[in-house]
Amino acid sequence: MPASLERIRRKLRAVPDGDRQMVEVLAAVLSDGLKAVEAACQEALDQGVHSADVVLNILARQRDPAPPVTIMTPEALRLVVEPAADCDRYDNLRRAP
Repeated sequence: MPASLERIRRKLRAVPDGDRQMVEVLAAVLSDGLKAVEAACQEALDQGVHSADVVLNILARQRDPAPPVTIMTPEALRLVVEPAADCDRYDNLRRAP
C-alpha cells in the first residue's frame, strides 16, 4: 500500500467510523485510480486532516473541468451607462407610503 494511504489508514484507526471511511477511500481507487487517490491522501495529510470526506472532495475537485473561458462582450452589446448600487434610493422607496 502506498505510504500516504497507509498513513491515512493508521490515522483513521483512531476514529470510531474509521473502517468505513477507509473503505470509501479505497473504493475511490476503482473510479479515480491509485495515483490520484494517493495524491489526494497526501494533499489531505499536508493540510493536517485525515477524513475520507476531505480525500473524496479533493478527488472531486480534480475531476471538475476548468472554469469556462470568459466570453468577450461585443461592443454593440456594452452598456452605455452601467447600473450603480444606490442603497439610498432603495431606502427612500421603502419609506414611500
